[in-house]
Amino acid sequence: MTYIRNMSGQESRDMKRDFDLLVVGAGPTGLACAIEAQRAGFSVVLVDKGCVCNSLFHYPSHMTFFTTSELLEIGDIPFPSPHAKPTRNEALEYYRQVAAYYKLDVRQYQNVERIEGTQGDFTVHTKDRFGRMGVLHASNLAVATGYYDLPNMMGIPGEELSKVHHYYDDPHPYFDLDVVVIGGKNSAAIAALELWRHGARVTLVHREAEIHRHVKYWIKPDIENRIKAGEITAYLSSRVVEITPDAVLLETPEGPKSIHNDFVFALTGYHPDFEFLEAIGVRFEGPDKLPVCDESTLESNVPGVYLAGVIVAGSRTNEIFIENGRFHGRQIAAALTAKLQKA
Repeated sequence: MTYIRNMSGQESRDMKRDFDLLVVGAGPTGLACAIEAQRAGFSVVLVDKGCVCNSLFHYPSHMTFFTTSELLEIGDIPFPSPHAKPTRNEALEYYRQVAAYYKLDVRQYQNVERIEGTQGDFTVHTKDRFGRMGVLHASNLAVATGYYDLPNMMGIPGEELSKVHHYYDDPHPYFDLDVVVIGGKNSAAIAALELWRHGARVTLVHREAEIHRHVKYWIKPDIENRIKAGEITAYLSSRVVEITPDAVLLETPEGPKSIHNDFVFALTGYHPDFEFLEAIGVRFEGPDKLPVCDESTLESNVPGVYLAGVIVAGSRTNEIFIENGRFHGRQIAAALTAKLQKA
């Protein structure tokens, strides 16, 4: 029998904490993994250090997806939206409703501290936001932790100042202030445009000679035109070398520059939690840190540990999104079923 706790946090009378599959991460891919395994007849629990779809929750509040709603669907549940491309808030509502529909056992605000054991007998040690420890047991693990929680740090003086942010949320607090945006990809371009349109004085700093070619086709000309018109100041082929309470020091092709500054958005990308995977025993290959993983089953080199979502691509975080990562759950459920049949 399986220990079950519903979405409201109420525990059932069956208190045995044994599961066929424990999913680390309750984002769209993690939810899809749980749904597919549950539909295949397996007992499943999800553990997340934040809320359901924690990364999506921390996206900019007015964000619109680059893709259509049907490409974000999981569990064969339609994603209705009045817009051609859904918003962040619509997606959060959709995934909440899907989790409720499937009665998924989601342990929110539970951080996985360490994992012990082997296939058939994994022990997962957790800690809640009050520091209380917990233990869960599972026969198999699926790791769907994404990458948005770990920003790529610049390693420069002043990066620890409170004025420096690695996530962009809302433009309103930066009205009539001097803001530096570091980066040249989608997130940096979008932040720079929104901040400028809401009254901030924006400077964009990018180490390359031009805005990244992969910036969305309707955003790239917009940011380039704002730069050309002088509405957004841009330092290309440049980098920030120090941040002070009142300024940002740059290294540019014309030499060192110091510009007045109130806030910095260092949107320099993010990376998967490689240390967490290494602690489990997952091996990596090549400069892109591709995890050793069976392409058909998504089982890693550690028997019983499956990988799902963007972490399958290592540091190549622009290869897997919700649109294709959502199907990983089917592969894992099929692999678990095949193992059961062989047993």
